[in-house]
Amino acid sequence: MFIAFVALLLLVSVPLTGGWLGALGRLRLRRQPLLIGALLLQVLITDVVPDGAHGLLVGTHLATYAMAAVFLWANRRLPGLLLVALGGGSNALVIGLNHGTLPATAGALARAGIAPKAGDFTNSGVLAHPVLAPLGDIMATPAWLPFRNVLSIGDLVALAGTAVLLHAVCRTRPTAWVEEGLRRALSPLRDTRPGSQREASPAATDSRHIAATSTVTPVGSAPASTSTTSTARTAG
Repeated sequence: MFIAFVALLLLVSVPLTGGWLGALGRLRLRRQPLLIGALLLQVLITDVVPDGAHGLLVGTHLATYAMAAVFLWANRRLPGLLLVALGGGSNALVIGLNHGTLPATAGALARAGIAPKAGDFTNSGVLAHPVLAPLGDIMATPAWLPFRNVLSIGDLVALAGTAVLLHAVCRTRPTAWVEEGLRRALSPLRDTRPGSQREASPAATDSRHIAATSTVTPVGSAPASTSTTSTARTAG
C-alpha cells in the first residue's frame, strides 16, 4: 500500500508543477496485461492465500517479476522505465538468491510495526543467512507517513524512475528545466564535433563566388568586343 500511496503523491505532483495528466491517456503501453497480472498475483500470494504451498507461492512470486520484466522491456523507450527496471531487477535478483523472499532487518520491520505471522508466506522477512542483505528491506518508512512499510534500495530506484516517467510524459516545469540545462551543457560539445561546421566561412564563400563569375582573359589578347569593332572599321 505504501508504494501505491507514493505513486498517488507523484500523480498529484504533476499538475502542481505545471504538467498535464491527460498526456498519460495517450500512452500506448505494450504488454500491459502482464503488468496487471503480476500485481494481482502478488496481492494473491501475500494477502489472499499466504498459507498455501510454499514452493508454489515462491515460484509465483518469482514469476511476477519475470512478467514485469517482459512489460518493462517492451516499453523500454519510455523515459524513466530503465530506472524502474534497474530497481525491480535488484529486488528480483536478491529474491531469487534468497529462495523467494526479500531479506529484511528485524529493526526495520519493528520500526514499521510489521510482525509477520509464522508459517505464512511473506515477500519480505527476516532470514537466518541472507544473501546480499544490504539490497534487501533495510529501511522503514517515516512514522509521520501512513501505510507504514519497509523499503529496499531497489524500491527507491523504481520510485525515482516512476517520477521521471510521469513528469517527462506530462511535460512539467522541472522536466523543461532539466532539458534546457542539458541542452546548454551539451551545446559546446556539439559545436566542436568534426563535421559540425559544414557551412563555409563568408570569406571562402566570397572568393568562390568571385572565381566563378569572373572571366579570365589571356595576356596580350584583346577583349572580344574590341576585336570585333576593329574588324568592322577595317572592312569599312
